[in-house]
Amino acid sequence: MNEFIITFRECLEASLIVGIIYTVLQKNNLTREKMLLWYAVLSSVAASMIVAYILTSINESVGNTSYEKLFEAIFMYITAVILFYVIFWLAKHVGNRNEIEESVKSSLTGSRFALFLLIFFSTLREGFETALFLIASFTSTGTFSYIGFFLGVVLAVFIGYIVVIQGKRVNLRSFFQVTTLLLVFFAAGMVAYGTHEAEEYLVKSTNINENEIARVWDIHQPKKTLSEDDNEIFYTFKTKKNNYYHILNDKGSVGVFLKAFFGYNSNPNWVELILWLLSLLFGIRMWYSFYQVRS
Repeated sequence: MNEFIITFRECLEASLIVGIIYTVLQKNNLTREKMLLWYAVLSSVAASMIVAYILTSINESVGNTSYEKLFEAIFMYITAVILFYVIFWLAKHVGNRNEIEESVKSSLTGSRFALFLLIFFSTLREGFETALFLIASFTSTGTFSYIGFFLGVVLAVFIGYIVVIQGKRVNLRSFFQVTTLLLVFFAAGMVAYGTHEAEEYLVKSTNINENEIARVWDIHQPKKTLSEDDNEIFYTFKTKKNNYYHILNDKGSVGVFLKAFFGYNSNPNWVELILWLLSLLFGIRMWYSFYQVRS
């Protein structure tokens, strides 16, 4: 589900930008510039894939276990900050047709290279954010949904086509209002996961003793074997860990989903819970002021 929300939102932004630019070029019968548009789009997609590969390689190349946790914590914090920035500042300009058209006209008075750069960096920003958020989601959950990924892309391109090319009225504000609220929870979850990984780093680097950490709750711990009182329906055996995990454990089938969307953890520390609450309240407050006050 994370993959669908991320790709749908980011690809919809990119589709609107590309579609509006294409419409401007089409109206002015600029055939060469239209070809340049597609070259710029393909170049930005290729560049986004390179960025994704580099980020993934960095994430996998950390050898020391404690430093791996530190890297993941820093990566999550950076992702959360960028995500909040994208939601509440850059999203204000999405669908602003006049602003995009003025940028295109301005670049056309300069050179075709300026137009290429405008299109390339406009779409590259969306590609970079998509790669960053998807890697963060995979790091926190350990799973990746190709169905959600491709469904988000296809639906975003389809809606972008209807809005820009066909000129039909689609309430984009409602789309962004719902997806932005979901991304608020996603960003807060990144903060919580980053804090938990920071704890793991401190424990593995022997800076603190795990038994000394005050936890809000500590439930559904993994088990080597199940007792007669345990119902197998609520447990999943993972061969790699050689443990049974309750579905509400943060590595369980339901817990992973709750962790991805809401920052849920089956054994959070107090700092983790407080930062999650603060970031969630901050996000909801900004979401309300952006979508309700300006309505």
